Parts: sequence; structure tokens; C-alpha cells
Amino acid sequence: MKEELKIFNELVDALLNLEDADPVVKLGSPEDIKEVFDIAIQDKPISDTELKSVLEKIVLNTPRTASKSFFNQLFGGRVPSATLGELLTVMLNISMYTYKVGGPHVGIEVEVLQQICSRIGYPTETSGGTFAPGGSMSNFMSMLMARDAYDSEIQHKGVRKQLVLYTSVDAHYSIAKNASFSGVGKGNVRYIDVNDKGQIDVSKLEEMIKKDMHDGLHPFFVNVTAGTTVLGAFDDVNGIADVTEKYNLWLHVDGAYGGSVIFSEQHKHLIGGLERSDSFTMNPHKMLGTPLSCSLIVTKHKSQLLESFSQEASYLYQGDSDDFNLGKTSLQCGRRNDAFKFWCLWKSIGTQGLESAVDQLFHLADVGRDYVLNHKDYQLYSFDESTAVCFNYKDIPPEKICNALASHGKLMVGYGVFKEDTFVRFVTVNSRLEKSDIIEFFEKFEEFSDSVDFSKEV
Repeated sequence: MKEELKIFNELVDALLNLEDADPVVKLGSPEDIKEVFDIAIQDKPISDTELKSVLEKIVLNTPRTASKSFFNQLFGGRVPSATLGELLTVMLNISMYTYKVGGPHVGIEVEVLQQICSRIGYPTETSGGTFAPGGSMSNFMSMLMARDAYDSEIQHKGVRKQLVLYTSVDAHYSIAKNASFSGVGKGNVRYIDVNDKGQIDVSKLEEMIKKDMHDGLHPFFVNVTAGTTVLGAFDDVNGIADVTEKYNLWLHVDGAYGGSVIFSEQHKHLIGGLERSDSFTMNPHKMLGTPLSCSLIVTKHKSQLLESFSQEASYLYQGDSDDFNLGKTSLQCGRRNDAFKFWCLWKSIGTQGLESAVDQLFHLADVGRDYVLNHKDYQLYSFDESTAVCFNYKDIPPEKICNALASHGKLMVGYGVFKEDTFVRFVTVNSRLEKSDIIEFFEKFEEFSDSVDFSKEV
């Protein structure tokens, strides 16, 4: 491995230099990938020198998500301690299903999950959780637990009743996919309207539940979003919990994007009432800058986690208690160690450091909103207490300006839609940025926008 690690260090050094000097990659057309890059697989091996040359071209022409010009997704940046944990995870190459294979990392994962449960107010003695491949699968696990809690025979006899679940029209698209995977069916997802700030309308939620019950259907699950993908809106957890407790429905909070506010004294009120939920998802690879992917799900019903996902396997579970055989509460069998990188981050900067990171993201979003509000050529579409800044500039179509910025290698920023409006969606998810970086974004945005004839842009 020593020679490969030498190559690795040389490639990383070149990448880090480029992230500062040339932060946005001009990707070109996906149809041209085979012609531009030597990606064809051949029968004969190549030399280390040839491999390094091929790798260098690929690495240095991959989108630079850690640069100061990347605002395109709900993740970005690179936190050194978390990245160190990820690199060590690759070298160790363990799986997290048993203590025999995972060793101390099993204890690390349990510690992280217990700390999260304690922080949000779940009872220590009855709560638990696991790490899943991403927010979509974490949400899937919550739906399966809710389904099985509603009808324990489903695991053995299949879905025989018309189950119904509820989510906002602005919820993550995984909810519909998971309804299909779980046997509930996409047609049994009820999409509830949102108010002007993108929050689910609680009164309409209750109306729909009562109607479905009157029609002989079987409501069982309500999904709450803590940080919608476009506006970054937070649904009213307490208001929705009043409804779910009244009708005995499972309440899941999808905090994949915004759930990290649990670490901020200033902003945790955005998910006030979280302790009343049955399950909660959070992605540290978003607001906290942990490398992809890092997604956890916790529940106050650890027994249901075991009931829905435990399966005996004598060839695998050959010792130790269920508390340390983490495969019994996991969707997967073989599972990479996604807890260690988050633990490295948390251990190195402490809870205070996580709080500072979250607060910085909201501060940067405030800087962006203030800039938009104080410049006459902009129109603002988003709201306070969000890390999404949604705007338009000089009536230029947002799709054209965002695509042109990327194709010309200037900035990486996306666009979104809310109700009838389409706009640029600028998200602050890199806590290592400063106020000056946000101002620089808008200055580059304006300079480019004022210099391009968008009637000629595709």
C-alpha cells in the first residue's frame, strides 16, 4: 500500500491546490466522457505510472464540492477531522454487524446514537438507532417500523389492509419511493398543502386523516420535514404531534437536511417537540460537513427496531449480546462504518464545535438574505431561520443562469421551485466559509450575469 498511498498524497495535494486556484470544473458533455477520459476497461494490466496519469485526469476534473464556489447541493466543504475518520475507515475496512468484526467501533457507534437520543429527549432505556446508507434509507426504516407497529402480522402475511401515510407536498421524494418499497403503495401517500413559508398545514392534515378513517382506510404514519429541500422550511413538530397522538399514528421527523439544529441552543426551537416523535433522521454529511454518506436514524422504540429488522443467522451472530451485534437493528448485513467519521468530528471539536458550525451556517444565510434585500436587482423568495437563500436577479431565467454559471466554470449553484415560482436556490452548508465568501459569491454572480447574452444560452 505504501506506493499507492504516495500516489494518493500527490493527487490530493494537486486537488487541494486546484480548489483554491480553479474552484469550478468545466464538466463538458456526459456523452464525451469516454473520449476525454481513459475509462475503458482492458484485459491487460497497466503500470503504476499509467494508472496515476489516468487517475490524475479524473480527480482533477471531478466537481469540487469542497471549494468556496460550490453551493449546488445540500452538502459541501471538507472538515479535516471528519475526513481523517473517513480515510481511516477505508484503511480498516471493517463491517458493523458484529463486535467480533467491528471491535471498538461498535462501541463508538452506540455512543454516538445514545448521545443523539439523549440530546433530543428520547428515554435512554427504551431508545436506540443505527446508521443507514443515506437519508432515503433512514426514512425507509422509519416507515417499516411504523408499518410493523401498526400491524405486526405484515412481516409474515404481507400488507392486507389499505394503509395510508401523510407528508407535505414539499417533503423529500424518498417518501413516495419508500411507500412503494414497503408495500403501502405510492397511491396511498397523502400530500398535504403547505403555507406560504413551506410548512405543512396542520389543520388540513387532520382533515385528511379523519376523511380516510371515515372511508375505512388505515392511517399509520406521518412524515414531518425539518428542513425542506427547497426553502429549508421546518414543519411544526408540536402541532403535528398533537394530531398524531390524538389518532395514534407514528410520527417521524425527517431531519436529513436540518436536523443538526439539535446542537444549537439558538436554533433548536425550529424542531421544538422533537421528543414527542417516534423516530428521527439526521444526516451529518449535510450541515455538519461529514463526508458522504453519513445518515443516522434513532427511535424511542428500540424494541420495534429489533422487531422490524432482526433476523437470526447462526453463521454470523456467534457471540456477544444484541447490544453489540448491530446487524440485528440494521437494514443491511454487511455495512460500512459511517459512525466513525462523525465521531472523529464530534470528538475533536466537541458539542460546542458542532453548535458553532450550525450557527455559522444560519449566520451565512442571513448575510446572503441581507445582501439580496439591500440590492434592487434582486427579488427574495425565502425566509428567515433557514439556510436556503432563494432569489432571482434582473428577471433572468434561473435555469439559464445556473446552468451557464456551471458550464462556464464560474459558480455551482442550483435552482428550485415553490408553488408557482422558480428561483436560484443558494444554500449555506459549508461552515468553513466566512461572510466575505458569501459577498464574493454575489459579486461573481452579478459580474457573470451582466456579461452574458442569455438569449444565446441553452
